[in-house]
Amino acid sequence: MKKIRFSKHSLEQCDERGTSQDEVIQAVRTGTREPAKHARISCKINLSFHSQWQGKFYAIKQVMPIITEEDNEIIVITVYTYYF
Repeated sequence: MKKIRFSKHSLEQCDERGTSQDEVIQAVRTGTREPAKHARISCKINLSFHSQWQGKFYAIKQVMPIITEEDNEIIVITVYTYYF
């Protein structure tokens, strides 16, 4: 199993968008993968949330990291989080 390395930007996006590193790792390891811009890969997973984010209640949190896969590691470039 390849090591997952987070870019500085992706760590900042996790904080700003309410996502943990563990949730991102889960999305990378088990989420649905699709091609993304610039030969990158998006990994998408829906997680049960049932909580508030920025004053509004949401049942689901979707975590979608954008990654690039190297020979020895996976690099998380950025992270998107959607609430619904």
